[in-house]
Amino acid sequence: MADKTDDQIKQDMWKKMADSPFVMIGLTGDHQHSAPMTAQLDPDADGKFWFYTSKDNRIAKGGAAMAQFVAKGHSLFACLAGTLVEETDEAVKDKYWSKQVEAWFEGGRQDPNLLMLRFELGDAEIWESDMSVGGLFKLMTGQTIDPQQAGSHAEVAL
Repeated sequence: MADKTDDQIKQDMWKKMADSPFVMIGLTGDHQHSAPMTAQLDPDADGKFWFYTSKDNRIAKGGAAMAQFVAKGHSLFACLAGTLVEETDEAVKDKYWSKQVEAWFEGGRQDPNLLMLRFELGDAEIWESDMSVGGLFKLMTGQTIDPQQAGSHAEVAL
């Protein structure tokens, strides 16, 4: 199996996140469990995505954060580090607003408890479980799998 470049692995992550934009996110050092959130992705946004949440949510204060992503079918895993900051640009808030988001807020777009956070990405560690035929055979027969047979791995700046 040919090794993928860090850029190819990163692009695979973005494609899989677009297909299923659900992450677990928590504040670094906050000693609270991460919570599931739906990321608002933009292919033109370089190194950031957004979340609608409430002002009383455990991540509302922002700061250093970690998000974990698992692709459909468990073909890719990612741990993303960055910083959560309040999004104050009303045009951005409007851009990603949808009926699905509105369902979470009784007051709709004008709900006084509505908060949009921007996740400014720092770096990530990404694993792809693209197992080779030889790796699958070893897995099924209980033999030791060489890391090169299990998939790709990258530590990347976002």
